[in-house]
Amino acid sequence: MIRCIRWFARSLAVKTCGLALAAMVAVPSAPGIARAAGGTSSMQQARKRPPARTSGKKKKPTKRNTRATKARVRTPVVPVLRYTTPRGASALESDLGTLLGSRTRNGDWGAMVVSITRGDTLFAQGAGAKLVPASTMKLFTSAIALEKLGPEHTFSTDVLRDGTVGPDGTLKGNLVLRGDGDPSLSPRFVRGGPGASMALLAQFVAGAGIKRVTGDIIADASGLESRRIPEGWLSRYAGAGYAAPFSALSLNENIVIVGIAPGGSGGAAKVFLEPATAGLTITNTVRTVAGGGTRISARRIGDDRVVVSGTIGARAGTARYQLVVGDPVMFTAGAFKSALEAQGITVAGDIKVGRTPQNAPLVTSLPSPPLARLVSVMNRESINIFAELLFRNAARGLDHKTVGSAENAAQTLQQFLTKEVGASPDAVSVTDGSGLSVLDRVTPRALVQLLGHAHHAPWGSAFHASLPVAGESELLRNRMRATPAQGNLHAKTGTTNDVIGLSGYVTAENGEILAFAFLYNGRDRWHARETIDAMGPTLAAFSRD
Repeated sequence: MIRCIRWFARSLAVKTCGLALAAMVAVPSAPGIARAAGGTSSMQQARKRPPARTSGKKKKPTKRNTRATKARVRTPVVPVLRYTTPRGASALESDLGTLLGSRTRNGDWGAMVVSITRGDTLFAQGAGAKLVPASTMKLFTSAIALEKLGPEHTFSTDVLRDGTVGPDGTLKGNLVLRGDGDPSLSPRFVRGGPGASMALLAQFVAGAGIKRVTGDIIADASGLESRRIPEGWLSRYAGAGYAAPFSALSLNENIVIVGIAPGGSGGAAKVFLEPATAGLTITNTVRTVAGGGTRISARRIGDDRVVVSGTIGARAGTARYQLVVGDPVMFTAGAFKSALEAQGITVAGDIKVGRTPQNAPLVTSLPSPPLARLVSVMNRESINIFAELLFRNAARGLDHKTVGSAENAAQTLQQFLTKEVGASPDAVSVTDGSGLSVLDRVTPRALVQLLGHAHHAPWGSAFHASLPVAGESELLRNRMRATPAQGNLHAKTGTTNDVIGLSGYVTAENGEILAFAFLYNGRDRWHARETIDAMGPTLAAFSRD
């Protein structure tokens, strides 16, 4: 009888332990499970045994690891979205539709693919949706600039005189700096630093025999509108280099470099501007201290003052800070005046904003590279200030009879799209040329129609060559590598916090040239980009009989 009772007790204990173990396995580890003091879980605490009673010398307690062990939560592996190799138009349509709906969790898509070779539409989803284009807007700007001005067009920044030059080189009157909305007054095109363009003009003036100016420097930026920031640019963009203000006189993409070098021990630091410009004044309270560290603040106050404060170590090198200028006209004209003085040409007067007098003789000029090259730099590096200047210059035209404003440029674009491209009158509504405005709206269909027109236009080769290449150049250098799209797909990107876009050309496996537009508006932009980077190679791998 006693044996039976003992057997039953042991059996019950084993079953109880088994139930407890099963309960432990069944309870998932989650961040919400409470932890007891000391770092062990409450379940582990419940399993502890009371210490056994011993006689005589006490045993040294066993050292326990009281650190809580973080539970490993296995998350499902999300496979990389891969491109497909569709055979036939129906397979392509199915594959693109699947890719488009498989990953993004929210937002709106618009997509369209057309075969330029055969003239048929291969895919369309939300093709008529009016979406924010971001920098794919630069495709429209490129097209109207090339259409209205021509790929070989050059801009000219001119110096004229309002007065006569005496035998001693004295100009009795004013010297006029007239802007043409040239975006190339930049180290990207003129070697020698941020002020090289104005230094070159000053050398030309000196070469023309002018040694002294009794009057003022007149800054003429009347070719383009006086508004510096387009409608629809958010206030948080202010001060960012990608959202610099613009004018017909724009230098160094309207960025000034503030340089700070240590002075004597305990004395004031040396502060200078690149380019040097009489259009900005400097307030310097930077002190030189021992050591090699720097604690410097550089900021712009108003349109004409740079304030620099803090400390710089005596062993520190020259520190440089970038600031966006407030008034491009005064900044550029001020750099021209400083460059004249560096050439030994004295200017008795001040810098004033005005217009060029009629019949003022030309002293010298500085031409830009051809428009095709400017468009290429703009699209490959997505430079917003280039787009704003070219957008307005397209409205200004070759005859310069119209002021280059955003409103006139939007009307010029509308007429071009409806009369030449065949787009719907309400397909495109824009307030700037770069796509930075949150008010811009375009449809993927209008983008594809533009691409089709550009492919056959006289300036089509310049337009096509301006686009980044997948896996190889600029903004597409690290995208779609080791896929059929690498070295094949040419397209303009568009990226903001709420937009991912790609629009351009790709050659299919069977030799067809396809024009495509993919636009996503929403917050899940990383998945949207992954989706686009799968659809691009899918188009490249497409084939049909």
